[in-house]
Amino acid sequence: MKFSCEQSTLSKALGIVSKAVSVRTTIPVLKSILLEAGDDGELKMSASDLDLSIEKVIDVRVDEPGSIAVNAKLFMDIVRKLPAGNVDVFVNENGNVVIKTLNSEFNILGTPASDFPNIGELEGPQDTLSFDKDIFTEMIRKTGFCASVDETKGIIVGILMELEENVFNMVALDGFRMAIAREQMKNAESKKLVISARILNELYKIILESGTEEDVKLILGEKKAVMLLERTKIVMRLLEGAFIKYRDILPKENKLFIRANRKDLMDAVERASLLSKAGRNNLIICSINNNLMQITSTSEEGNVKEDIIIESNGGSLDIGFNSKYILDALKVIDDEEIKMEFNTGITPCLVKPVEGDRYEYLILPVRIPAR
Repeated sequence: MKFSCEQSTLSKALGIVSKAVSVRTTIPVLKSILLEAGDDGELKMSASDLDLSIEKVIDVRVDEPGSIAVNAKLFMDIVRKLPAGNVDVFVNENGNVVIKTLNSEFNILGTPASDFPNIGELEGPQDTLSFDKDIFTEMIRKTGFCASVDETKGIIVGILMELEENVFNMVALDGFRMAIAREQMKNAESKKLVISARILNELYKIILESGTEEDVKLILGEKKAVMLLERTKIVMRLLEGAFIKYRDILPKENKLFIRANRKDLMDAVERASLLSKAGRNNLIICSINNNLMQITSTSEEGNVKEDIIIESNGGSLDIGFNSKYILDALKVIDDEEIKMEFNTGITPCLVKPVEGDRYEYLILPVRIPAR
């Protein structure tokens, strides 16, 4: 195998493919990127952690077709550090990979391409779903942070993608909070699928980095989904099992409603969180009394008090929260004002738009210790 191309082109493509490289594995080849140079002047690079697989094709000058797998981190680090200009890559008589420029030459171990796992094709009946690129990425941004990161928690490490007759929902939860993003969309049929939040967050980055204006197309098989995007093929394993019945978790009615400036509230919570402690659930206390919300936090180092002017339907309430969960939601909302709904100091709070239901964030309270 021997090919040459621009350093910047190779480096950018590697940045996309590397998102599928396994970082925690006992299978050495899964830490590699497969390089396949064809006689058609194309280089296909592939990586897989068995849950997520990415193939990226770029144009190169191929002097000798062939294939080999190479350690992903080492190969990427070398290419990134090379100066701008032409890079020659070839396999020598010892089966090693040589990366050569005008003034640099690296010689690193290669692995036979036959050892690399087969990404494979979709099996069984297939459906194709199409989403507006901006809507799709925004919905991932609004929900992706809310899924569980604990692999032992099963299905809730994923994001539910739910297509109903007139709406497309994305839902994520981790046992302490829940995010729901909704967009109006005409769908030919109802469908539910769950994809790992880790994978969808990587997909979000790839779409943004690609700069594409095309719609996002997902081809669904029985156990996998494939997204095709500008000479990039992304294969994602679907999570099996039934997702939590999230509608049953939403409060049926709330007694106290407030309306607040999102940035003012976010800034106040952020300042109060400086004195909250992770060991105490990052506790902040929100005390609502008619049109005033007072946010307080206390630790061994001191205490803080923040006052926010709000609009409310009257009434008072003291409720404790993990400041991180409040901040995570407020940071992905773009609205100038938000609505918050409460029932009691020990039941979940809802964060919603002032009008409509484009998003909902449910946050469980933290029990306030006796004072």
